Amino acid sequence: MDRKKMDVVELFAGVGGFRLGLEKSGWNTVFANQWEPGAKTQWAFDCYDRHFPDSKNSNTDIAAVEAKDIPDHSLLCGGFPCQDYSVASTLAASKGIQGKKGVLWWEIRRIAEEKKPRFILLENVDRLLKSPAKQRGRDFGIILSCLNSLGYSVEWRVINAADYGFVQRRRRTFIFATRDASIKKKLYGTGNAGTILTSSGFFAPTFPCTKKDANADTLPISIPTDLVELSEKFGATFGNCGYCVDFTARTCDVSPVYDGPCTTLGDILVSDADDKYYVSENDIPKWEYMKGAKKEKRVTKDGFEYNYSEGPIAYPDFLDRPARTMLTSEGSKNRSSHIIRDPNTGRLRILTPVECERIDGFPDNWTEGMTDRMRYFCMGNALVVGLIELMGERIKSLM
Repeated sequence: MDRKKMDVVELFAGVGGFRLGLEKSGWNTVFANQWEPGAKTQWAFDCYDRHFPDSKNSNTDIAAVEAKDIPDHSLLCGGFPCQDYSVASTLAASKGIQGKKGVLWWEIRRIAEEKKPRFILLENVDRLLKSPAKQRGRDFGIILSCLNSLGYSVEWRVINAADYGFVQRRRRTFIFATRDASIKKKLYGTGNAGTILTSSGFFAPTFPCTKKDANADTLPISIPTDLVELSEKFGATFGNCGYCVDFTARTCDVSPVYDGPCTTLGDILVSDADDKYYVSENDIPKWEYMKGAKKEKRVTKDGFEYNYSEGPIAYPDFLDRPARTMLTSEGSKNRSSHIIRDPNTGRLRILTPVECERIDGFPDNWTEGMTDRMRYFCMGNALVVGLIELMGERIKSLM
């Protein structure tokens, strides 16, 4: 295969999860952008640049990068933030679309319009499909409309990595798009919507699934072409998978089908965790309180009293199950951090940075050189590398 057909541009690159997965499946990254606004030290970019010095790596606001200066590529990828994608107005055709300032979706759209990559692969949080709360589905509708208007057919799927054997219960929305006519016909040109989504589309061959309700219809959703109208009036219920061709989306909810090997939290633990990761006896009551069920009265800063309740969370975390979703606060004293009983010492401790890297599928000590706080933060922001490797293989099989 022509090497240039496997060229990738990675936006919002973080510490390189997309690149690691795609390069394992034979892709070649030619340009990457990572920039943390307002940060004095660009930890993620420095990590990325250290591991991948052979590509054109950009550490500046992507809005300041001219699309014409980005190398041609076949695949545009990135994990972009979930933001308010509302549209303020449309401008003259020569100037394109004006969305909310600073919203990074518009930079993806701008680059895709200029460079016209054959494929796009994006990752976002699962709530993207339902945002914003007051106009469910609007933001995702904007994404679908933008991509269809640029000639792309789009498919999405919410995937929990643990459902397919990986070591983390991390649920994310993945978006695949292609403007290749023959591939669009192959994926979406034949068969009913249910068959496409559970058998012959982009995701199903790699991540097998079945409809949650076998008798439920996969009803069409008309996606407006006018982004201002869409922003002001559109709302829809999108299932956890679907596809959109020529401004008509079809969607349903699916359940995973998997009977292969599974990796547990206990499988990836280090055998010699430093003493600094262990919980002190004085802190044990604090952890028990944070992890426990609560029904208590609380008072706001304004003096308003209210009833607060929450259920318990695993304490310590189960070692014979996949890890819970890591957040950027992992490792700090908060309810969501993992607490395990070390099988070698019998003592309670937090996860080490290397264990967090393993949970996301990164090589050991990938983030070495940062503070521990930033190592945890970067892994809380990262994706599961193995999922991207499988998706990279799937795209390659279509070429």
